[in-house]
Amino acid sequence: MRFVARVFSLVLLAIAVIAGVIDAIHSVAAHRPVLTPLLEAWTLASPVTLELVAGLFIDHLPAWVWDPGVLWVLAQPAFAVFLALSLLFWLIGYRRRKPAGRFAA
Repeated sequence: MRFVARVFSLVLLAIAVIAGVIDAIHSVAAHRPVLTPLLEAWTLASPVTLELVAGLFIDHLPAWVWDPGVLWVLAQPAFAVFLALSLLFWLIGYRRRKPAGRFAA
């Protein structure tokens, strides 16, 4: 389970870096900060999966989860959402070091 969480964390971190680089390129070209919302990035990447996830949320969860919760997350910058998810999966897969040291019994 920890290995899977660490792999998810790595993949999400790579996606966050890619989204951040794209935003940085657009910011330099526009001479102002440009932060692409997750909804816009997801719509450009795969509108079919966005419709699928939206349908699942609307059909199986109460309306108060979709309206203020998920729409707020979709309005945030894509790189920040992926960074937060990467951190969450890293924390799930984190293993504390032994307090006595590496070679202690």
